[in-house]
Amino acid sequence: MIPLRGRALATAALAALLVGCGNGGGGTAQGDDGGTPARSATTTPPAHSSAKSPRPLERSVPVGLRIPAIGVDTPVMRLGLASDGTVEVPPVTDDDRAGWYRHSPTPGQTGPSVLLGHVTVGTHGDGVFRHLARLHRGDRIEARLENGTAAEFTVTAVRTVAKADFPTDDVYGDVDSPELRLITCGGPRVGEEYRDNVIAFAELSE
Repeated sequence: MIPLRGRALATAALAALLVGCGNGGGGTAQGDDGGTPARSATTTPPAHSSAKSPRPLERSVPVGLRIPAIGVDTPVMRLGLASDGTVEVPPVTDDDRAGWYRHSPTPGQTGPSVLLGHVTVGTHGDGVFRHLARLHRGDRIEARLENGTAAEFTVTAVRTVAKADFPTDDVYGDVDSPELRLITCGGPRVGEEYRDNVIAFAELSE
């Protein structure tokens, strides 16, 4: 689970992080998504399966992320906290990648492992999580780990929420099973910023 201090700092700064998803203003706006919420967008917490949770994995830092349903296959970098207490973000480059927030569990450990990515990357165009809102319940996510193994997850919910209503407890709150949170920007774009956040929730698969 995320240490209380790390969680508090992260959640206080998350909106600042996700403003950066449209950094530079040169990328494509929501375009064909047009700010339309994901099909499973909701204001209720994600559903959890009633089956017994799979055994948690040993700690191992994620080095790659693959989401076949939306064409994501990306290296994963480590993210911490900046000097002002905000969450670090992946650099805005043409080889955009996802980032794992290192104050959260590694994928497969008990608790919510948090990965962040841009929706657009300035003049470079689409970000690695450009199509995150298109994920549906049951889609698969694979986190490749530093120890050579992989943690397989199944999407349980995708939510599009206003940044002002970011569901802090649902994202960072303690859970008793291995889970994953993928976060980016979404909704209408105003200038260089997006109004909403898109959050994908997933559970470790058997």
